[in-house]
Amino acid sequence: MKNVKKITSVFIVMFLMISGLVSAQDRAINPNQLPKTAKAFLSGHFKGIPVSSAIEDREIYGVDEYKVYLNNGMKAEFDSSGNWKEVDGKHQKVPYGFIPVSIKNYTGRNFPNTYIVKIERKRWSYKAELSNGLELEFDRNGNFKRIDD
Repeated sequence: MKNVKKITSVFIVMFLMISGLVSAQDRAINPNQLPKTAKAFLSGHFKGIPVSSAIEDREIYGVDEYKVYLNNGMKAEFDSSGNWKEVDGKHQKVPYGFIPVSIKNYTGRNFPNTYIVKIERKRWSYKAELSNGLELEFDRNGNFKRIDD
């Protein structure tokens, strides 16, 4: 009986490991293979900054997200439809053209000597990291919620 349990346990562990490898596969793609929405975002907000690499994150059910690395060191993440999820300036000021006006106004008014170096859009909220290291949370309408610590 002990041997049967050991063999079953080994098979379960092997199955979980193999399914984990199969389910999440990143692969490099040509930037031209990005969704139109992502390409339009990049050309509109990062004009003249070449893409150094683009990664497609595939799951069993299809593409989960795209990660784009720019030659200036910045990174942008997009959902499967090409809508932006996150822009990381890697300590550089991110372009403000896509950031909701209420977030730009709040950060400019309350933190005048800083700039946004990273912004993340979630389903119900935004998170913005400032050049001074503070992380601010906003609701989905761009209204300030709190400082994240």
